[in-house]
Amino acid sequence: MPRLFVVALLLASSATAPSRTDRQAADLIPRDFLFGNPERANPQISPDGTKLAWLAPDEGVLNVWVRTLGKNDDRAVTSDRKRGIRVYFWQQDSAHMLHLQDSGGDENWRLYQTDLATRATRDLTPFDGVQAQIVAASPRVPGRLLVGLNKRNPQAFDVHRLDLATGALELDTENPGDVLGWTADEDLKVRACEVVSPDGGAILRVRDSVDAPWREFQRWSPDDSFGHIAGFTPDGKALWLVSSVGAETARLVEADLATGQSKVIAEDPRYDAGAVMSHPKSGKLEAIQFQRARNDWKALDPGIEADFAALKKVRDGDFSVTSRDDADRTWIVAFVVDDAPVAYYAWDRAAKKATHLFTNRPVLEKFSLSKMKPVSFAARDGLKLEGYLTTPAGAPAGRLPLVLDVHGGPWGRDTWGLNNEAQWLANRGYAVLQLNFRGSTGYGKKHVNAGDREWGGKMHDDLIDGVNWAVETGVADPKRVAIYGGSYGGYAALVGASFTPDVFACAVDIVGPSSIATLIRSIPPYWKPFLAVFNRRVGSLEKEEEFLNSRSPITRVDAIRIPLLVAQGANDPRVKQAESEAIVAAVRKKGKDVEYLLFGDEGHGFARPENRMAFYASAEAFLAKHLGGRALAPTEAEAKKLLTVRK
Repeated sequence: MPRLFVVALLLASSATAPSRTDRQAADLIPRDFLFGNPERANPQISPDGTKLAWLAPDEGVLNVWVRTLGKNDDRAVTSDRKRGIRVYFWQQDSAHMLHLQDSGGDENWRLYQTDLATRATRDLTPFDGVQAQIVAASPRVPGRLLVGLNKRNPQAFDVHRLDLATGALELDTENPGDVLGWTADEDLKVRACEVVSPDGGAILRVRDSVDAPWREFQRWSPDDSFGHIAGFTPDGKALWLVSSVGAETARLVEADLATGQSKVIAEDPRYDAGAVMSHPKSGKLEAIQFQRARNDWKALDPGIEADFAALKKVRDGDFSVTSRDDADRTWIVAFVVDDAPVAYYAWDRAAKKATHLFTNRPVLEKFSLSKMKPVSFAARDGLKLEGYLTTPAGAPAGRLPLVLDVHGGPWGRDTWGLNNEAQWLANRGYAVLQLNFRGSTGYGKKHVNAGDREWGGKMHDDLIDGVNWAVETGVADPKRVAIYGGSYGGYAALVGASFTPDVFACAVDIVGPSSIATLIRSIPPYWKPFLAVFNRRVGSLEKEEEFLNSRSPITRVDAIRIPLLVAQGANDPRVKQAESEAIVAAVRKKGKDVEYLLFGDEGHGFARPENRMAFYASAEAFLAKHLGGRALAPTEAEAKKLLTVRK
């Protein structure tokens, strides 16, 4: 992992005793330790249990590496030289690796296959302007893969059966035009799908065999529409569903396909059920995840209860099983804590023994990192809000500058664990508040539905209530508060600057929409079936454009009087470059302060390390200028990159 020569670039010190600024800067964490490539990450054991793969830099770019277990033959098997690989998985034969990659952030993912023996990589979906999605893989059908492609119709993904030996693609299931997601059984037969209904709810369709007609199995109201199909039972006679139908929170249920009868397998009165864990070979259901204030896995199969109990004693933190061999002898387990890098272990099930593999960013282990504290309070209308507060390690409590870091989505949530942005900001002297405002998922349908039609309304009120809570509890200095975020969080930052500028000293918007109307008009073609959800939860462009404009920062530019930093990827397919161009031009026309960074080789976020480093260098200086926190000067490489992206 590269090391920055930061000491030479700090503010000049006295020739005698070090100044206060230098003493403070001595423990600043270099940006590349947090935002550069991890040293190693995401290990996965091969299906046959003989090899370990992971992601690590090769010539400065993340690639897939492989080691034969018991040997020291580490080698990079892929050779990406641009954006780096982030999504990869083993082929069932343990002799090939598969990975997804797009071009310049356009999200037109292609599927690639690498032969481990020859290191030759071939493009299995060589279609311009087409996105490949992995639908299903199964050890029962080792030489095949189901892949979704929007090749025939840009708005709809058909399922194709891919022969991994020859590369041949054959149409398996054609999309009638309204299907958002497909589910196959353990024999790779597509037998279930999810459709958005015209009212923004969901329809589940099933078929008893690939030759049988599709039939409606369940219909979920718009209030229940964020559930999903978790998979088929091993015998293919029932579906596992994560559904809030008949309950406040999403429960894990098993629904019999013949009778339609459902039985509850696991539930929590406050938190939605999340991911499921099943046996890699048999498909047997084994565990369910609940993302409470911290991540918790509940064993459903007595056969793994002893493993879970023993893993909880290996080290502090929240564990998850990230990879397993087909024989189920070895698990790869990740341990997440809030003040240390992610640690990976190999778990020997027979011996009940954990062997440490590596941490993803070992350089962070020599720094005092900050704790992330779960917090909760009531919004102004009484709705319970939860989130996380990170404060500088070792700093006295009280009246700190605050960064309100708003998550994207908005239909997602912040979670507990090491958050590199929170650590960066806390290390620079800020308190960091990450709030799961109404509209965030994971807290039941009342919480998510309370965000309907509340972009720029009560969702933003929750953020302001969070700032007020931090001020009233003595955490934050009310005169030094920034709002910061990406995607929906970037929109929230622009709302903060234009709707409530008196609350904030400055705002940082990363790929955030400035106009809800133009956001909806320019969504990618394959999001069209999801438009009914936008109509219900955000507002209808066809019927309510005036309302959408009233919630759009671009219509309130006159109110902006705080400094803005806007960062955008030129190839972003979700929030187009025009969103940032419009707000920047409007603010500059008013003669107000805005810094604009445009990354020509990025999409919805910044994947290339050199771009990430330049952005965080600029954001760090911006926040220090307006909130008074600490900052490292840009490195030579960061400064050079900033010269090309500042517009």
